[in-house]
Amino acid sequence: MRCLIVGGGGREHALAWKMAQSPAVESLLIAPGNGGTAAMAAASAGRVQNVPVKDGDIPGLMALVARERIDLVVAGPELPLTLGLADACAAAGVPCFGPVQAAARLEGSKIFAKEAMVDAGVPTAGFAVFDDADAARAHVLAHSVPMVIKADGLAAGKGVVVAKTHEEALEAVDAMLVQHCFGEAGARVLIEDALAGEEASLLALCDGEHVVPLPACQDHKAIYDGDTGPNTGGMGAYSPAPILPDASLQAMCDLAITPIVRLMAQRGTPFKGVLYAGLMFVDGQPFVLEYNVRFGDPECQPLMTRLDCDLPAVLLACCEGRLAPDMLAIRPESALCLVLAAGGYPGSYDTGKAIAGLDAAGTVPGVTVFHAGTRLEHGQVQTSGGRVLGVTALGADLAQARDQAYTAAAHIEFDGKYCRSDIGMKGLRRLGLA
Repeated sequence: MRCLIVGGGGREHALAWKMAQSPAVESLLIAPGNGGTAAMAAASAGRVQNVPVKDGDIPGLMALVARERIDLVVAGPELPLTLGLADACAAAGVPCFGPVQAAARLEGSKIFAKEAMVDAGVPTAGFAVFDDADAARAHVLAHSVPMVIKADGLAAGKGVVVAKTHEEALEAVDAMLVQHCFGEAGARVLIEDALAGEEASLLALCDGEHVVPLPACQDHKAIYDGDTGPNTGGMGAYSPAPILPDASLQAMCDLAITPIVRLMAQRGTPFKGVLYAGLMFVDGQPFVLEYNVRFGDPECQPLMTRLDCDLPAVLLACCEGRLAPDMLAIRPESALCLVLAAGGYPGSYDTGKAIAGLDAAGTVPGVTVFHAGTRLEHGQVQTSGGRVLGVTALGADLAQARDQAYTAAAHIEFDGKYCRSDIGMKGLRRLGLA
């Protein structure tokens, strides 16, 4: 099997790491990849290769698919899916793990997703939709805070404002609808009731009809300890998440995932790929905050570490409509991913910083270091993004996985390195271990 992974972050390195373990994979291309996948390529005798095609370049990706006679395309980020990568693959007769453009609107349009939740009977926060600034301002002033203001479209993870005051809410409305800070992505806004509670990530594999949940994860989006400071793409994640135990996975899937998959099929746009529900538990009651139409990053890293089956075979089954629960096998251990970020992230940050200590980190038992914002220059790994590395550990339990990840992270050095010190602590407290 000749496979192509589209994307260049930590999620894609984790997917490449797992897919390369399959004896069925003859060739594995990553477009564009990163420093970690470049190191895989250097050690693979030509079996793994980075290809300099951007994830949003659909014509370039399809030319690559044709030239390399690709048998399976795996979409990492949401952008190529919202641009129609799966549709282009279908037209070329090539299986693509990821939904068609119409179903990818579940992430590409927050308003589409909320309206789909209502139609499918999925519990979610109350909301209103606006394209007129005056009407949005009137709504803000008539409702209590906190509230959440969201740009409808993709805004590189920056289109969500949790406003604690009416002034903050009005500023967000003005930025999106008057100043057009997100362009077309902010031409419509969603104003949503703020929910307070604890979050969890529920991901499920889907083949258009059948749905198989993956173990729950818990992400840490805020930059600073104690979930304070601005939101990021994710500063760490662990699996399983005690807030959503394995025994409750199927019931939660039936509540939050299956109704949406059924709705997409009824609309003639079956969802094939992985559907990710961001959950908020409020006094024990779950609500869906949003959907993503791809593996989360960093949730993918601990999930791939725990996966104990042939990943390409499972993904191909999703594409071909023959997914079955017994195809999925999960290791019983816990896994934790700790993100090492560049100084200044999620604001402005420098790149090109030399990274030391990767080999030493890799000697810690159970640890795999996944690269996110890195590049390989003349044999030297350098920083190239805000989230630089995902130090991921597999341990007998959450406490051991956490200790191993932090031990390994201490070996790694680059100018401005930053990481949270409390990844996993919420889970340990819930287990009564902290």
